[in-house]
Amino acid sequence: MLMHGQIGDGPEKLEGLAERLEAECDRRSEVERELKETSELLHATFDAAPFPIQIVGADLRVVMWNAAAESAFGYPAAEMIGNSMLKTVPDEFKDNVREGFGEIASGAPSRRVLRPVLHRDGRRREAYVCAAPIFAPDGRVRAVVVTFEDVTDQLKIEAQLRQAQKMEAIGNLTGGIAHDFNNLLAIIVGNLDLAKLTVEPTSEAAELVEESLTAALRGAELTQRLLAFARRQPLSPARLSVNELITGMVKFLERTLGEQITIGLELGSDLWPVDADAAQLETAIVNLATNARDAMQKGGTLTIASRNRRLDEDYAAGTAGLLPGDYVVIEVSDTGVGMTPSVLGQIFEPFYTTKEAGKGTGLGLSMVFGFLKQSGGHVTVYSEPGLGTTFRLYLPRALAEMAEPPSSLPDAAVGAGEVVLAVEDNDGLRRVVVRQLRDLGYRVFEAESAAAALALLECERIDLVFTDVVMPGEIDGFGLAQAVLDHYPSTKIVLTSGFPDTKLNGALAAMTDQVRLLSKPYRKDELARLLREAFER
Repeated sequence: MLMHGQIGDGPEKLEGLAERLEAECDRRSEVERELKETSELLHATFDAAPFPIQIVGADLRVVMWNAAAESAFGYPAAEMIGNSMLKTVPDEFKDNVREGFGEIASGAPSRRVLRPVLHRDGRRREAYVCAAPIFAPDGRVRAVVVTFEDVTDQLKIEAQLRQAQKMEAIGNLTGGIAHDFNNLLAIIVGNLDLAKLTVEPTSEAAELVEESLTAALRGAELTQRLLAFARRQPLSPARLSVNELITGMVKFLERTLGEQITIGLELGSDLWPVDADAAQLETAIVNLATNARDAMQKGGTLTIASRNRRLDEDYAAGTAGLLPGDYVVIEVSDTGVGMTPSVLGQIFEPFYTTKEAGKGTGLGLSMVFGFLKQSGGHVTVYSEPGLGTTFRLYLPRALAEMAEPPSSLPDAAVGAGEVVLAVEDNDGLRRVVVRQLRDLGYRVFEAESAAAALALLECERIDLVFTDVVMPGEIDGFGLAQAVLDHYPSTKIVLTSGFPDTKLNGALAAMTDQVRLLSKPYRKDELARLLREAFER
């Protein structure tokens, strides 16, 4: 019976074992399928990651390389896997990377550093690199995962923003200094002009006065350059042809630069017209040309080129301060020694110069920068040591027809007994102005504020109000001018300021033809001519 039972149970056991074996095979197949799906999902996720990832072994050889890494570095995965990760590291950083990687591979915590990475074509990009160890179950480091965050464009924009903020701050500072300095110079120049009338023209005193006047006017010129940088100089824009302006300067530049410098022109055809101050544009080109000469002490070539350029939003976004639109571009290139990045970052700042003491004021390029900005344009510079320098001046294309510029001032003339009200809060300058006006043949009233001027206007017949723009109190020169226009429309108005901001031009444009602007410091004959123009118009 026992043998019979054992024999009888044999097929049933085998059948049960077969069922369990089949179930185990099914379970294993399911696990394998799930593992395959998980592996495929992980690989797809690895390749779909929007930032470059590489898995690197302890020997620095790449084990895995995702699609974003292919795009970022230019190397396909098939070429990188099995090769050293150092192919994407600039030579001067390879030792640092080996050292840092060794620490991570030894189990050190992950770290995130900013360093340059190298594209296959040689381009460098700045990236935050994060390396973290991958541990095996036994605690050993199996590999290191390295991720990259390209911040090249972000760092460039941040640097441009810092530079723009710095230049704006310097501009505000220099503009304020120039305003105060112009007031002082106006007193000096005015008194010296009056002093000339009291001395014999051939005397030693006349010579001293003339030398002092020359120095004061030199100070005024430097102040104008500061105002140019601060975008607060008075401009006289007119419709002009850039090519005609450049060709008209060639002979002057040849004399200025000397025989060692060859001047080449590459002027574009059908150039768009621009609205700009011709004198300031010529001065800007001369400044760039003389700087180029100094960079080519053994001789070289200065090339001035012009062309039309249409800038889209993408291009303009890469350059702080440059707006999309149509521009006429003037390029001034030299074959000189070039500049280092540290110099390039400061060349437009006032008083910065690489020349030795006494060889320059450091205001030439500042003036170029301010003039272009005030004209609605932009200036860029490209340079490398030993490869020369190229400046590009962007002037907006002129679209609407521009009104004819006002006629030149008439010759200096004295007054005919007209009544002028001089409004100036600076006591010393007011005394000079009053005496100048009386010497020119005008009857003069004076006031130290807009409120005092309005009080005088109520009880006296005034033919012309000569007023400073910036004054203390609730009413400035513009407010006084507007009040005169509203209540005394037959009275002429001349404004003066040591701070000729762009807002002056905008405010003047909103007023009638009765209003004129005279920038400080001014000569007595300039005052005389402008007053006569105001009366005659």
